[in-house]
Amino acid sequence: MLLDKLAAVEARYIELEALLADPQVTQDYSRVAEIAKERAAIEDVVQTYREYKKLASDLESAEALRDEGDPDMREMAQAEIDDLQERIPALLERLKVMLLPKDPRDGKNVIMEIRAGAGGDEAGLFASELLRMYTRYAENRGWKVEVMGLNEAGGGVLKMATVMIKGDGAFSRLKYESGVHRVQRVPVTESAGRIHTSTATVAVLAEMDEVEVDLDMNDVRVDVFRSQGAGGQSVNTTDSAVRMTHIPTGIVVEMQDERSQLQNRIRAKAVLLARLYEMEMERQRSAQEQERRDQVGSGERSEKIRTYNFPQNRVTDHRINYSSYNLPAVMDGDLDEFIDQLATAAQADALAAGISSD
Repeated sequence: MLLDKLAAVEARYIELEALLADPQVTQDYSRVAEIAKERAAIEDVVQTYREYKKLASDLESAEALRDEGDPDMREMAQAEIDDLQERIPALLERLKVMLLPKDPRDGKNVIMEIRAGAGGDEAGLFASELLRMYTRYAENRGWKVEVMGLNEAGGGVLKMATVMIKGDGAFSRLKYESGVHRVQRVPVTESAGRIHTSTATVAVLAEMDEVEVDLDMNDVRVDVFRSQGAGGQSVNTTDSAVRMTHIPTGIVVEMQDERSQLQNRIRAKAVLLARLYEMEMERQRSAQEQERRDQVGSGERSEKIRTYNFPQNRVTDHRINYSSYNLPAVMDGDLDEFIDQLATAAQADALAAGISSD
């Protein structure tokens, strides 16, 4: 099955190369760009498959030499066979991963929403630290961070923040961060030294183009009002803040960070588009997950995805049962060890699902 799929991909690659060499095709620049994009998308798979075919051919030749050659040649052939039998399975596993369906959102920019959860001011302080953590992570990767909306209560307490993170592969890395994050530590206001547990939620949405989401603005109620700062004081004398309510779904988006009503409208619409797309994706995922549960039983993971335990200097991701004992580095944006582990687990799950469906 796998080799049949790979042969089909190679055949399509050869077909695309022939099209790019066709004078009639090359006159249409938009068609050329489309074909070149498709070819580039499968080129790595084809090159790796060709490497596999060469190794498989070398193995066949070595086995023939071992069976027919003199003793010295047989010994050399066996050494080559041992090497090839070790390399070929690893290459096949790599090809399986390369053939996994790509998430169409992976190349998108990210709209991240961070909200304080249970725990009062301590939850707000933790939400503020998460915002700093993701900002540092983005900066370390050369991504750009733009604040779209900020609701603070003073004293470093963050109620809610919406940021845009722009950069190559931003969504492919940050999509694993959605969920409930839990902190365990002694708050600065705790005189008895007791450990408290607080939470913050993180939502990671892919920035979507309007053409990718069916949004009828007739379904959206738009309200304008004056921007409010910490403590409720007015920070603007004009009605520049915008609230968009998508009536069919009840989704509400508020933007008041910009002084221009037009800019707040543009940003609110971008967030609304992302939420509607995520809602549809979640509906599809839920349907697929229900079908999987019906077949193999429930394997649902806890809503709580990660715990930051300050007394133990430990960060634990509950989805993959993986812990790091370098909490300060994690809070300073060193998230790659977790994201790499989560990506590997996601690939394993996808491979297992593919095997069970074949």
